Amino acid sequence: QVQLVESGGGLVQAGGSLRLSCAASGRALSSYTMGWFRQAPGKEREFVATISRSAGIPSYADSVKGRFTISRDNAKNTVYLQMNSLKPEDTALYSCAAAYSLWPVISGPRYWGQGTQVTVSE
Repeated sequence: QVQLVESGGGLVQAGGSLRLSCAASGRALSSYTMGWFRQAPGKEREFVATISRSAGIPSYADSVKGRFTISRDNAKNTVYLQMNSLKPEDTALYSCAAAYSLWPVISGPRYWGQGTQVTVSE
């Protein structure tokens, strides 16, 4: 079992930045592909970014490419999402996830955090 706890969300003006953190306990994060997903009110959950288990290779949704950066610190069992140049359309509940594979297909046992709210004002 893996427990994931997100932090770092909040209210920010358009053009601002936030850094989300996802701290894991229970098992080493190095065993999992890690990722971030988001869900806005009335919309389906959407992929934001993933980072591979060993090589740390990132993948991004087109909507955040060039603005968001995902990284991992396996020693601290933590994954980060640096979000720059935020837009109002980035407003959503951001959730951290761990699995064997997360994108484009989620496979293997998968774990989700409760999420942290990001709100971007005009």
